[in-house]
Amino acid sequence: MTAPTQTDSLFFGAAGLDPDRAARHVGGALAGCDDGELFLEYKQSERLGWDDGQLKSASFDISQGFGLRAVAGESSGYCHASELSDEALKRAADTVQAARHGHSGTLALAPRGTNRHLYTSANPLEGVAFEQKVRLLQDIDTYARAASPKVRQVSAAISGEWQAVRIMRADGSTAEDIRPLVQLVVTVVCADGDRMETGFFGTGGRDLYDSFIAESAWKDAVDKALREAEIKLAAVDAPAGEMTVVLGSGWPGILLHEAIGHGLEGDFNRKKTSAFSGLMGQRVAAPGVTVVDDGTLPDRRGSLTIDDEGTPSGRTTLIEDGILVGYMQDRMNARLMGMEPTGNGRRESYAHHPMPRMTNTVMEPGPYAPEEILASVSNGLYAVNFGGGQVDITNGKFVFSASEAYLIENGKVTRPVKGATLIGNGPDALTRVGMVGNDLALDRGIGTCGKEGQGVPVGVGQPTLRIDGLTVGGTASG
Repeated sequence: MTAPTQTDSLFFGAAGLDPDRAARHVGGALAGCDDGELFLEYKQSERLGWDDGQLKSASFDISQGFGLRAVAGESSGYCHASELSDEALKRAADTVQAARHGHSGTLALAPRGTNRHLYTSANPLEGVAFEQKVRLLQDIDTYARAASPKVRQVSAAISGEWQAVRIMRADGSTAEDIRPLVQLVVTVVCADGDRMETGFFGTGGRDLYDSFIAESAWKDAVDKALREAEIKLAAVDAPAGEMTVVLGSGWPGILLHEAIGHGLEGDFNRKKTSAFSGLMGQRVAAPGVTVVDDGTLPDRRGSLTIDDEGTPSGRTTLIEDGILVGYMQDRMNARLMGMEPTGNGRRESYAHHPMPRMTNTVMEPGPYAPEEILASVSNGLYAVNFGGGQVDITNGKFVFSASEAYLIENGKVTRPVKGATLIGNGPDALTRVGMVGNDLALDRGIGTCGKEGQGVPVGVGQPTLRIDGLTVGGTASG
């Protein structure tokens, strides 16, 4: 007799499905297919938002459901429901069989199992009382307003979720994961005369609230948001033109994620719509540039013990010393490309089909100290933090706005600037990397990646980086 698991009480018995009948429905639905699975999900989530000196929103939600997928060749049938019942699953099984279209395949082997756990299975929503969370937000507001007479508005939010997933396959194998996720964000608006600027800081990860709501942690978040706003108040208009750009460590890796990472996902390369299509084994970046996608980093926002197809996450080298050596793969694209799954099959929820997605995408460190990199630049831009951006996957063209940036003059960081945007092409920018720092840092835990309407939590990271001859859009006249 199989010992009960963490998710049995959420999905089976009085809660919903009968495990034996569910297994028969899955087996029948996937007969003659190449792959597929039943994805079961239960999620609790909450968010408390503070603005204008008061609690403006408080929400708590519970969602549950299943998604059944049948894969035949390049086609897949997907059916989902929020009702965990034998009748709903039977209807889904009858529906997804249409994906076969007469196809006769052999089901792929199930992913290998793992006993690894990258984060706690405890529920963060149960560890801190509602009143304590409200008091935290109030304390953030009070502290920020007392810290500077320039503060005009303070916004803060704390959010968390507890997600349980279970994946069942036609051969009877199962895999499950319990995933916590928390986040604290602070926004401060400061004014100097008629000029107003906004500073932001957020932090989070797959953990409990404790480490993020400690007094030292939330005060640090407020201090950094306030610092960014005050720096912007003193900023001058950014110059425009082609120049050397130094990217700071940590969150600036979002440019790497957007402009390069998406182009290294398996589906875009299988369909030959990526700027990196057909370049496996060729030089795509300057020597010294190594990029990995690592879903195994403990407690990180983008990490997964297993992906949403049941494959254990891994550390996948994408670019090694400038050479393209790998793609991020889910099971379907890996099979169609004759490659191995990398643990990157992800979905937003049970209502979405899986696809290749990034986890924590990181550029590995190099030999140079950050001070040495800055000293090597006679005139340029030092981009420490980023706001929004856009990228075209097919050609790698990107536009990113720098939320915190400075001029570099004669090898020294001088005046802060506002209105700077970085404009370029991801693959081309990789070849322009002149120096890679030794100060690798990961982002602070706030990233959410969008693809085909689905959002998933991700992480980024990089050391200080010098890129030569990047186009900067600025607001300075003359």
